[in-house]
Amino acid sequence: MSTDETALQRLEHIGFRPAGNWALEDGRARCTLTDCASERNILYALVVDGEVMYVGKTTRPLKTRLYGYQNPGPTQSTNIKGNKLIIEALRTGSAVTVYALPDNGLLHYGGFHVNLAAGLEDSLVSTLKPAWNKTGA
Repeated sequence: MSTDETALQRLEHIGFRPAGNWALEDGRARCTLTDCASERNILYALVVDGEVMYVGKTTRPLKTRLYGYQNPGPTQSTNIKGNKLIIEALRTGSAVTVYALPDNGLLHYGGFHVNLAAGLEDSLVSTLKPAWNKTGA
């Protein structure tokens, strides 16, 4: 892997692929997924104009997790913040894309399945430092 790779190229290199796009509809953020919508135990990235802004994981279906960003509850601080940031990016004319890395079920340790999303998220966030993650730059 080249040290000149962007964060997005690094994610693509390990298997992340485009899974959907965000758009503004009547001033609200709406996500349309074209891939991985029903996948569980999945890593996802929110990418703005080619720049990785957020990396997260979910044990729920991806469509359910992203619905939380579309319709955050009053106490869901991560969803509220994500919704605000997505809307701000879209209002400036930026493209907001969802990339996903589903768990292919092939990773095992000592006969136990290793949840790829749970095992990889912390390392991706600490290495890539996406701006929208709490530990981001």
